[in-house]
Amino acid sequence: MTEKKKSKKISANDAWKILFDRYNIVDEINKNGIFYIKSSDIKEVKEPRLMAKWDNSETLPAIMSKNNVNILSTSRSAYALSDFLVYKDLPEIEGRVVNVNCDKLNDFETINLDELTSEAKAINVLSISGILDQFLGTPPNTVTFNGRMGTGKFEFYIDTVSNEKKLIKVNNAQCEVDAGFENDESVVIMEAKNVIRDDFNVRQLYYPYRLWKEKVKKPIRLVFSVYSNKIYRLYEYKFNDLEDYSSIELVKSKSYSLDDTKITTNDLKKVRKETTVCNDDNQNKNDVPFIQADSFERVIALMESINYEPRTTEDIAEIMDFEKRQSDYYFNAGKYLGLFEKVDDMDDGEKKRIVVLTKLGKKVRNMNYKDRQLKLVSLILEHKVFADSFDYVIESGEIPNREFIKNKMREYNVCSESLIERRASSVSGWLNWIFNLTKL
Repeated sequence: MTEKKKSKKISANDAWKILFDRYNIVDEINKNGIFYIKSSDIKEVKEPRLMAKWDNSETLPAIMSKNNVNILSTSRSAYALSDFLVYKDLPEIEGRVVNVNCDKLNDFETINLDELTSEAKAINVLSISGILDQFLGTPPNTVTFNGRMGTGKFEFYIDTVSNEKKLIKVNNAQCEVDAGFENDESVVIMEAKNVIRDDFNVRQLYYPYRLWKEKVKKPIRLVFSVYSNKIYRLYEYKFNDLEDYSSIELVKSKSYSLDDTKITTNDLKKVRKETTVCNDDNQNKNDVPFIQADSFERVIALMESINYEPRTTEDIAEIMDFEKRQSDYYFNAGKYLGLFEKVDDMDDGEKKRIVVLTKLGKKVRNMNYKDRQLKLVSLILEHKVFADSFDYVIESGEIPNREFIKNKMREYNVCSESLIERRASSVSGWLNWIFNLTKL
């Protein structure tokens, strides 16, 4: 077995458990404030690049999350571990989506708005369409740099769970810029994602910011971009203190789309009226497990990810920043709606199971924004728990409480009592997604 396959065989969480025990990491942090570990030490257990890049708190290995431990690179061959507060919440963007009409995109044969399946493709359209110019108010913004680069030398302070600032010294660590732009007034550094998350690792903006602050005279503007489900969500940030990682502050945020995103309550009522409720999800009759995936936006993001390239559940976990079990949850959520399926595939003579879109999944994936959302609502409302809950919202004007949802789940026997609390949370999440469509 190759080293690469060995490295993937063990999970990052189990690998970190080994390292925590081997080096008494928690005790060392409690005693010295920070524990430093070499890449070579990590590599004895698992490839460092798979062990040190946690772009949001949800994907952090359980052993680290449990002990309030986060990781920061200090060079190309070393990392610092401590109770660093490395993440920043991504707030909900208030106000409606701005619809941008960009006919000039039709002039490009190589651009297909239904195939923006990577951050790079989304950035290209963001730039060409003028959305970035509109957001920043400083056109034109021209791409001038991107890729991996060394950070140079700098030091900074960072807040911690223990309420003390800790000093970190960086000596030519590696950072990556998804896109760097320049306009007449400023330099713009962008971090881009194609999955909506609750927070992000500030390092992704701070390390490139410190690097380019030493290189250019113009002010630097920092943009975090999320493109998912045909909507760009743009956030501009700034650091109030150059040497304070934790001084990050949101300047402004806005959502944009090249599609019509207006959906009304009457649109939803029409879908409900035209949808045949055909599935009670009874666990004794249904071979598809009831949903355990709170974020419906991530179901959509997964649909977009696997549209043109079949994925294994391990691939999905890596691409979507999921743990393996989350990958299974979100696959099952798509299967529940008839969007995903698993088929056998041969890879180097070895049979493996891959996730693909069903015929229905492909059809939904290629719809425009409004038609896609309403079709997804219809697929959800085919299930009795959701249809009854939807009717409750229309009659009462509010999302049903958890007890109402759990009682409906018991009525239709959708899962065991031990799972009902967790899965009721997913029902609530999907209902919120449906009715938030009218607010975009």
